[in-house]
Amino acid sequence: MKNIPLGDAPLRKTPLRNTPLGNAPLGGTPLRNGPLRNGPLRNGPLDLARLTAADSAQGARLLHEIRDAVLAGERPPVAPRPVIDASWRRMFRIGADPERHDSGALLERDELEHRRRTSALGEVVRTLVGSLSEIIDSSLQIMVVTDDEGRVLWRRGGLGGLRKSNGIQLEEGAAWSEHSTGTNAIGTALAARRPVRVHSAEHFAQTLHTWTCAASPVHDPRDGRLLGVVDVSGPATGFHPMTLALVTSVARLAEGELRERHGRAVERLRSVAAPIMCRLGGGRAVAVDAHGWTAAVTGMAPVDRLPLPKSLRAGRVLLPSLGMCTVEPLPGGWLVRVDETRPRAETPGRVVLDLSRPRHPTVTVSGSAGSWTQELTPRHAELLYLLAVHRDGRSAAELASDVFGDPTRTVTVRAEVSRVRRHLSGVLAHRPYRFSEGIEVAVVGPEDPLDLLPRSQAPAVLNARHPPGGA
Repeated sequence: MKNIPLGDAPLRKTPLRNTPLGNAPLGGTPLRNGPLRNGPLRNGPLDLARLTAADSAQGARLLHEIRDAVLAGERPPVAPRPVIDASWRRMFRIGADPERHDSGALLERDELEHRRRTSALGEVVRTLVGSLSEIIDSSLQIMVVTDDEGRVLWRRGGLGGLRKSNGIQLEEGAAWSEHSTGTNAIGTALAARRPVRVHSAEHFAQTLHTWTCAASPVHDPRDGRLLGVVDVSGPATGFHPMTLALVTSVARLAEGELRERHGRAVERLRSVAAPIMCRLGGGRAVAVDAHGWTAAVTGMAPVDRLPLPKSLRAGRVLLPSLGMCTVEPLPGGWLVRVDETRPRAETPGRVVLDLSRPRHPTVTVSGSAGSWTQELTPRHAELLYLLAVHRDGRSAAELASDVFGDPTRTVTVRAEVSRVRRHLSGVLAHRPYRFSEGIEVAVVGPEDPLDLLPRSQAPAVLNARHPPGGA
């Protein structure tokens, strides 16, 4: 790992250096004669749904031509879809093998069972299976549920589909992240944090070209954390174009069920906490669940959620928004009592923004009273990174330009910064937005500058990944 400044390291040399894929944007050359020449591709980028619907056989050939041209360093007949283009770039950067994939050793049974027990997706597996059973029971397609690392936790399907999936190592305990298996719907949905369909030769590994898969991420509604993905995979021939829409709807259904379960859990905590709060005899206190959602409050204005350290234990704890507190366990959560005998916590002395793990950015704030670490949302990670780079501060218009490329979007920026400031009491100042005076700020960046906040499309972050005049 290395500290900022970021984005000034030379690109690694790969087969794509000085090729269309290595120098965005990709263009296209005229298509060969055929029914697709004046069809779904005549007006620009590849439209996968229209392509496969128009002529599935010729569509598959075209995808092979695109991939072969890119691998050979030539300009493809049509640019690959942006999500595939971005994934292929990642594959070349990590040196993935385009001829084969390797899902690695399966998890040991004990480890697999542990991941199942500790995954919130276990609460909604029945919903996922039931919603997709009509597809997987009547075809060679299978349903897969993975964790946030791409490890297959559950798999369902008919005997024929399961047998075929064994042939490509799509088994329980197998690794299907991009790093392990190349471009595929599971790994690419995890990397892009969005629903993805990968068809035939869009897979980076040639061994997967007879398959099509559609996957959608599932997030924990309690804290926004990525839990994993739900995926339907099967032979490329006969894969229905609407499968991705169905899988996405089922993922949202699972999130809705998790949200309802959480609501019931908060109600149970409230019924336990309310009589305890009544006996406190004054002072400020709040009862929260393990994720910080408020169940009951006394002596202070109610908040929807209290920012909590990554690991919270009973005892005296410095909380960023309240100061020094005494934390006691409750069934299903915590009782947090604000220490009224001491003044509000002093301004912290050091902030470390850790961006070394692209999918888990964190901020650690420390001072004489203690320290705490909190995982960041992608947007909050962007904002803190930009304020760390611009220590003199940024106006709302400048941040809007940095993040959205539009200086008029100041209302959105002010709302987001306000949320960050509530989480980082005493850390951020305003007019202009900046880190408070006297605070030492350090940014721990990724090994490869191209991995800086990989989900971000903010112009300022893109420029940091690809600095003007960089090698």
